[in-house]
Amino acid sequence: MSSTNSNKKPLNEQNREVMLSDSDINSIIVNGAQISLMKLRRARSTDARLCYYAEIGVYLEVSLSRGAGITDETLETLEEIHRIATHEYMDTRKLEAMADN
Repeated sequence: MSSTNSNKKPLNEQNREVMLSDSDINSIIVNGAQISLMKLRRARSTDARLCYYAEIGVYLEVSLSRGAGITDETLETLEEIHRIATHEYMDTRKLEAMADN
């Protein structure tokens, strides 16, 4: 059920786009990458770690989009998160390989 006003369209027909500022987008991307890094560190399986590593890569890829309002500071932060994730993932893979031998 939608409420109506005599001068307005019903709520379900109104354009209610959420306006995000550039700083909101930057925060969302960095926070998402940080969450994925935490999940990568806690993951128990190789497949799960690979999935979270890939998520971080996607956040980094999105940050490279021109015109998306991504700041240089955000890009640098994502590059650092990706670097850390790469080392974490590779170190874990090395330990698993050594344990298998």
